Amino acid sequence: MLIVVGGIKGGTGKTTIATNLAVIGAHLGRNVLLVDADEQGSAYDWAEQRDHYWQKKVDELQDWQGLSFPTIKLSGKILYEQLKRFKSNYDTIIVDAGGRDTTSQRASLLIADIYLVPFKPRSFDVWTVGKVKTLIDEVHTLNKNMKVIVCINQGDARGIDNEEAFKILEENPNFKVINSYIGHRKAFANAAAQGLGVCELERKERDVKAIEEMEACAQHVYQSDVCNLSV
Repeated sequence: MLIVVGGIKGGTGKTTIATNLAVIGAHLGRNVLLVDADEQGSAYDWAEQRDHYWQKKVDELQDWQGLSFPTIKLSGKILYEQLKRFKSNYDTIIVDAGGRDTTSQRASLLIADIYLVPFKPRSFDVWTVGKVKTLIDEVHTLNKNMKVIVCINQGDARGIDNEEAFKILEENPNFKVINSYIGHRKAFANAAAQGLGVCELERKERDVKAIEEMEACAQHVYQSDVCNLSV
């Protein structure tokens, strides 16, 4: 399964979602590869922090490698051929494609099984739905089997903006809309700073709600139930 987390608007939390999906996949026993195709390189920086964190835990954990997975940088047209090759070696590949309509994103979408697009429930973000749909229509001419999943990320705690955004997203029949949103929570930033998924934070920092929200997203993407990591 090749999952591309992307879009055409920056700042929607794509790297947060991509890295957390990779972590949940690893906890589920999947053979995961995380690909940073964004020129900002945030996912790769996160992976470096992750290695530092687990190396410090090596004396406490006998099998910390079980929570480790490779993260690589790839970009440009070469991405298509490289991902095609990697598909036979990994059962789950997650591409952080960044927030612009780039050659890298289009190359990865040509071979993607799932295109996951997060939207913030704000006017300037939701207004990009039409442009995202145009991109998807163009890709579907070459990759008809690609499924499109959209979600609300950094949602409004009051719920008003979320409801309006859901209505706009649900107007597109080709979108599979995740009907729960991911909130704007400090736990995601705390986890990212350490190279962790939100489900891996130590007890004093854990946010059960944040874990449940990310697990709901993972359940739609992986198309199966996921283990309860909030306990």
